[in-house]
Amino acid sequence: MVTFPAIKKQDSTYAYQGGGRGLSLERIATLETFVQGDLRPDLTLIFDLPVEVGLARASARGRLDRFELEGRTFFDAVRSAFLARAAAEPARYVRVDAAQPLAQVQQSLDALLPRLLELSRG
Repeated sequence: MVTFPAIKKQDSTYAYQGGGRGLSLERIATLETFVQGDLRPDLTLIFDLPVEVGLARASARGRLDRFELEGRTFFDAVRSAFLARAAAEPARYVRVDAAQPLAQVQQSLDALLPRLLELSRG
């Protein structure tokens, strides 16, 4: 499936706007259907790690963006929303443990390559 920008952001919209900001999931779903019709991602990778680790990594990079300034409560809600979506559709989501060292995260991605290639073939 060719991924369009709106589709790439679909899961993040549910997590950040629905989970983090508390917007109605029903409204997000209505907008999603209006914009995309029946088109949905085949696979979503969730690079998951504890919120405090993610915030520490972001701080170590330098200046924080507007989302990174939101704080712990916001990111707990965002993470929970992503994980809830993954639990509801386990065939469409892959959780990657991003708290591991980079080499192990890369190995996890390498293991996904056959699945990604199969999806790209349709």
